Amino acid sequence: MSRQEYQQQLDTLREDVLEMSDIVCSRLRKALEALETKDEALAEEVITGDHEINELYLELEGDCIDLLALQQPVAGDLRFVAASFKIITDLERIADLATNLGEYTKRADRDRYPDIDIRHIGTETVEMLEAAMAAYASDDADATYDIAAMDERVDHLCEQASEVVVRDLLETDIGDDSLLEDVERMLLTIRDLERIGDHAVNVAARTLYMVENDDELIY
Repeated sequence: MSRQEYQQQLDTLREDVLEMSDIVCSRLRKALEALETKDEALAEEVITGDHEINELYLELEGDCIDLLALQQPVAGDLRFVAASFKIITDLERIADLATNLGEYTKRADRDRYPDIDIRHIGTETVEMLEAAMAAYASDDADATYDIAAMDERVDHLCEQASEVVVRDLLETDIGDDSLLEDVERMLLTIRDLERIGDHAVNVAARTLYMVENDDELIY
């Protein structure tokens, strides 16, 4: 295989990873909209569409394996393929978390916690992911540190939201079964949004390693 053909395979892999991220971000935004508006039909669209993400993940996983096994990349190319493989894994897991949000939509009482702006927290996480993927697309090592800083803000928002839920639990009749169900769902929602932010940081960390051979952000 010529160097030109090999480079085309690498370029195609990057394009396909970015396409997967676009789909995942779209699904995540739909899940957040469904949760906010209690749109069960939209939530079901997110849930049933998860298989598409899984199939795309398996396809790209195969592409990464083929590049590693057949082309035996070295140095920067090896880091690129390895980082791409790790990034599609994070994207697949984010899609699973979006599916969770769809499931919560079917049962959640969003009126119980009007002071918690789940849409705002969710939007922050989507923007983190989009920024992380933009850094991957352009080999922007400096931008990866910005994503890590954004995660601190998301963690703080999630901590504040969790405190509101726990305070409500402590101040309300514990015999209210519906309260316990809503507390559980809201805490799970907050937890999943925080995890999405963590996955976005993972993407940034792998990009930094890919570009600079620097594992500072990997944890």
